[in-house]
Amino acid sequence: MPQLNPGPWFAILVFSWLIFLVIIPTKVMNHTSPNEPAPLSAEKHKTEPWDWPW
Repeated sequence: MPQLNPGPWFAILVFSWLIFLVIIPTKVMNHTSPNEPAPLSAEKHKTEPWDWPW
């Protein structure tokens, strides 16, 4: 039964994992976000209680 021969399937498995673990993460990490996060300011915003009109 040729479908039980692990020879070609093991090579496909190894190469696909190499692609997933080496090539794809480097391509994804090279992308930059259009809106870089800015640090929050230390000042607190003044909040006032709001009464519901009903």
